[in-house]
Parts: sequence; C-alpha cells; structure tokens
Amino acid sequence: MAAALPSLTPLLIFARIFGLLVAVLVFVWAFVFSSSFGHPPSRDDHLFDVLHPLFMIIGLVLISGEAISVHSWLPGSRNLRKSVHLSLQGLALASGISGIWTKFHWDRGFLANFHSLHSWMGLVVITLFGAQWMMGFLSFWHWREVRATRERVLPWHVFFGLYSYALAVVTAETGLLEKLTLLQTKRNVPRKGPEAMVVNSLGLSLALLTGTVMLIAISPKYPPSLPTTKQQQQPFFSNSKPLSS
Repeated sequence: MAAALPSLTPLLIFARIFGLLVAVLVFVWAFVFSSSFGHPPSRDDHLFDVLHPLFMIIGLVLISGEAISVHSWLPGSRNLRKSVHLSLQGLALASGISGIWTKFHWDRGFLANFHSLHSWMGLVVITLFGAQWMMGFLSFWHWREVRATRERVLPWHVFFGLYSYALAVVTAETGLLEKLTLLQTKRNVPRKGPEAMVVNSLGLSLALLTGTVMLIAISPKYPPSLPTTKQQQQPFFSNSKPLSS
C-alpha cells in the first residue's frame, strides 16, 4: 500500500495540538469553573450539567475528527481503516447521545429542553450523525452491496460526514456563546475574567481544529502512481491518438 503524503504530516500534527488544546480547555472549564454549570438543586443534577459539554465536545468533535483523519494516517489495508473509522464514529455517536441524555434527566418535559437555536441544532446534529453512521454501515459493510451502489453513495457519504462534523462544531460554538452570555448577564461573570478567557479560547481552538480536520479530509491521501518505464518513454501525444491514462 502507498504511504501517506508527507505534506499531510504537518496538518496531522496541528490537528493533534488543537485537539489536545480543546480537550484541556473543556476539562478546565467543566471542573475548575464547575460552579457556573446548572442550577443545582442536587449534586447529581450538577454532575449532569458538567457532563453535557464533555460528552458533546469530546465525542462529536474530537473523536469524530479523529475518525475523519483516520484515512490519512492509519497504515494497513483499506478495510482496516474503514473498520477503525466506523468504530470511532460509533463511539462519537454514543457519546453525543449520552450528552443529549444529560439534558433530559429533569422532569420538565421534552419541549422544555428545546428553547434555543443551540438545542435545536443539537437535535439536528445527532440525527444526522445517526443517519450518517447507518448509511456508512449499510453501504460499506453490508456484503450484498454491489460496487456500483457504493460508488454512488460515496460522494454523499463524504459530503454529509463533513457537513455533520462542521455543524457539530457550529452547535458547540452556539452553546459556548449561549452559556457565556447567560453567565455574564445573570451571574455577573466578568467579560474579561479568567472564565471568559477560557471559553473564548475554547471557541477559537474549536474553529482551528475544524479547519485543520476538514483540510486533511479534502487533501490527497496518497501520491499518484508513477508511470511505468514504457509509459515514460512514450510522448504525451502520438501521431495517431493522445496518450491514454
């Protein structure tokens, strides 16, 4: 199997750096500034509020981003990369479902939890992730699928995969904005205080990570095959017909 392009190495390194930065910042925000989460009538409710951003960002952004990048760095067969990709996306989906579940532990009714753009976008994201995972599983792993069907589905699978990932990050950004605005208006959190700096840095890190992951996804994965010696000796155009690929 051909080796990955060396030009992808810096992108993969940057993706790891931005991913680590996002993970550190979300954990710092969740645990160092844990008093900002929720309206805790009990300790358990407070824990659920802290778990929500952890599950959503770690799962739908970090793990899903790694699943997208798998095709660019993982050595081995194509089936191995597909297996790891599918497994990581399944883990991301499970994490996202767990993150949404943390918002439904109060007895407030279903619609009471959907009161903002962030909440409705979250529902759309988790629906797209679920449909995308099922489409990938059925199209690429069902043994009865014919090659022509897979080739037709592949562009849509790639498009909806990148769209779902980007939409998950946008949803996370709206959640950060919504939470920070609430803290600044109702809890008098300083606009230039430590918590605001952490949240804003988290938002910027998410944007940088997203751009890097999507650039990895659309970049060529392997160098083009070199022509044979006979082909190298042939001119680009002959007198009879152009050189075929």
